[in-house]
Amino acid sequence: MASKLIAVVAGVGPGTGASVARKFSKSYPVVLLARKPENYEGLAKEINSNGGKAIGISTDVSDPSSLKNAIDAIKKEFGNDVGAAAAIFNASGGFLRKPFLEIPTEIFEQSIGVSAMGGVLFSQSFLPLLLNGIKQKSEHPPSLIFTGATASVKSNAQMASFATGKWALRALSQSLAKEFGPQGVHVAHAIIDGVIDIPRTQELLKDMPPEAKLSADGIANDYWWLHTQPKTNFTWEIDLRPAVEKW
Repeated sequence: MASKLIAVVAGVGPGTGASVARKFSKSYPVVLLARKPENYEGLAKEINSNGGKAIGISTDVSDPSSLKNAIDAIKKEFGNDVGAAAAIFNASGGFLRKPFLEIPTEIFEQSIGVSAMGGVLFSQSFLPLLLNGIKQKSEHPPSLIFTGATASVKSNAQMASFATGKWALRALSQSLAKEFGPQGVHVAHAIIDGVIDIPRTQELLKDMPPEAKLSADGIANDYWWLHTQPKTNFTWEIDLRPAVEKW
């Protein structure tokens, strides 16, 4: 396990974030970022008890000072010369299925603040560590991966608030891929087109068969595949969906 290279996962919860953290913890110490400690405490304990290393930091990705505190905590734990092998942005906000004229302004602010501005602030915070990962000769090109959604490319009726932030995040990821790819950082955007199989959706969508939902562990495997691509074969965008999903 590389002592000077870490993986960072923002937006850790019981679905994609947790699965990605488990996958990357097999090769790197992982830093788990979430606003609520209950979203990362159990996962950090699980990874540490299984022989990996994980620390959790309460972080609001829409708040520059909160992200600065996270960077300070990371450097205190791993040293000022720490580099990142991977940084995964899995946070999102503003999800509300409702007629446009009934959506409160604050829901749009949340979407833009977390999905869009959060992506900007996260990238500005961790790209220096990813570039440092190049200097430390990371085995794989350091990776900045964004979790997108159907709403990143297809804005349906009553989904204006969620799509606003997700479209902006996709645009950001494309710009960063073109700027930092030539420098050796692999920037990728993943469109998650469908319902993810997690405890919450199991309860809410009881009639949906398991094969109609995306596997969170499968998504993590695809993120690892992106991370291990050589510089000769960078993929900017992938879309993932169950075989039965209409699209």
